[in-house]
Amino acid sequence: MSLADALVELQELTERLRRECPWDREQTARTIVPHTVEEAYEVAEAALAGDDAKLLDELGDLLFQSYFLALLLQERGTGDLEAVARGVHAKLVSRHPHVFGDAEAETAGRVRERWDQIKREDEGREGIFHHVPETLPALLYARKVQQRARSVGFEYPDVAGALGDLDDELRELRAELPAVDPDPELEPARRIASELGDVLFAAVNVARKLNVDPELELRAAARRFRDRVETAEALAAANGEDWSALPLAEQDAYFDQAKTKESTE
Repeated sequence: MSLADALVELQELTERLRRECPWDREQTARTIVPHTVEEAYEVAEAALAGDDAKLLDELGDLLFQSYFLALLLQERGTGDLEAVARGVHAKLVSRHPHVFGDAEAETAGRVRERWDQIKREDEGREGIFHHVPETLPALLYARKVQQRARSVGFEYPDVAGALGDLDDELRELRAELPAVDPDPELEPARRIASELGDVLFAAVNVARKLNVDPELELRAAARRFRDRVETAEALAAANGEDWSALPLAEQDAYFDQAKTKESTE
């Protein structure tokens, strides 16, 4: 089977499901998009894990999402899968003049600069932050805002500058902290919350300067923490102890053992 045959068969399957499956018939863009976002994250997780079999499977799920959303456009008479493919083809050609034209771009950084310039011209942006989706997860939204600022030259020249800003924001947060920790579940002081937001924003800036995706790496860090706690709990159980009932110092000792065990596996 050729690539063209496989893609046409998937289109035919999508159309049949839309006609004959009660669930598929009821779906709208609003109900489908949460699944699209979920599939995108699952693709990212498989790619970062280096699990090619999983990546192959998850890419299929994400591809189907594109087919389904394109079919909704077709039903409204505002586009179809062919228009989607031709549109992205034309966009990629126009944004790679160093490949398809006379422009020069010898480095990845120069390619990015050209991309941003062409994108601004294509979109006819009205202001620096035009078309920054408010629905992005907070960390990705922060990175996108910073990227737009970078496109007009407003950013630290290097990682050291971004780290210095993070240090400054941490000092400002510490200066606002009360002498006693606030009671749980109480609304935070507005100034403290604002300063902590600045710390998070500055941390995203450092991540961006290091070419690190803050959303994916925070998820990875949370996953590592979860796995280490579960390992610590298992290590304590192997010694006949209930980890959740232990004093913090003993819990921490098991947690350190879990980190050591992780590094040797």
